[in-house]
Amino acid sequence: MAKNVVLKQPETPAEWQAYFQLRWRVLRAPWQQPLGSEQDDLEAQSVHLMLVSDQGEIAAVGRLHSVDSDIAQVRYMAVADAWQGKGAGAKILEGLEQHAVELGVKVVILNARETAIPFYHKFGYTDVAAAPTQFGIRHLKMQKVLMLPGEPVVWADWCQTLQQTWHNTIPLSAFMQLHIEHFDGYQLQCSAPLAPNINLHQTMFAGSIYTLATLTGWGLLYLQLQSLGLSGMQVLADASIRYFKPIRSMPQAICRMSDTRGDLRALANGLKVQQHIRVVLYCDGERCAEFNGRYAVLPE
Repeated sequence: MAKNVVLKQPETPAEWQAYFQLRWRVLRAPWQQPLGSEQDDLEAQSVHLMLVSDQGEIAAVGRLHSVDSDIAQVRYMAVADAWQGKGAGAKILEGLEQHAVELGVKVVILNARETAIPFYHKFGYTDVAAAPTQFGIRHLKMQKVLMLPGEPVVWADWCQTLQQTWHNTIPLSAFMQLHIEHFDGYQLQCSAPLAPNINLHQTMFAGSIYTLATLTGWGLLYLQLQSLGLSGMQVLADASIRYFKPIRSMPQAICRMSDTRGDLRALANGLKVQQHIRVVLYCDGERCAEFNGRYAVLPE
């Protein structure tokens, strides 16, 4: 994705016109639908996002509206032809999901065209049921869980057990003083002080950064399994990490439910399952590293 794009909500009359024009051009015009068919009665109650280039070109658009207090629906996702395959749709989807979190939404649903189903699978959406066919195109209802089911008092108990498990079974985590700072159902935040993890440059040792990220992802997977009443042997199967800036003070490793991908339910049937998890490390408000791990859970 090019850096010279901005994710924003339409504000001016010209922006609203361009926003709806792209919707119609991508989602309605190919099926000979009239102008205006790209809108409905929920526009005023919805969150609208558009991705705009520095030349004023609308790259992609999307909308989010509440279904009830716990569920929101993504609709009218459209990407301009010139921006296909460049991450524009991902930017819109991630932005809408973040708005859903801010609204306290627990689950996002959508009806995906059959050609778009692999795209949504990539971002952690799972199949629910067949959706109504539109313009002769098969659609599938899909959903993504943004918030782990449960209550704060239960989450606190799970987090205490998780941290004790790390320190008792992984001596390095205790030496690093790795600890859980916060879990609210949407994201797990862990940290480790700089002093026991410092290198000769007076920044955090890369191995400590990797360990902090790995265990934060492992921890969110553990919490997901607890919420499902499942257990298994959790192992890191594959991973990559990118370092952007040196860490000069205590970092925060943040892992969001919205950044996980995989269905764990088959573990109940004695099958191996996998989960892809992203962890981002911040220091002084800046992104310093990003970890992407593929975890496997083996039946016990």
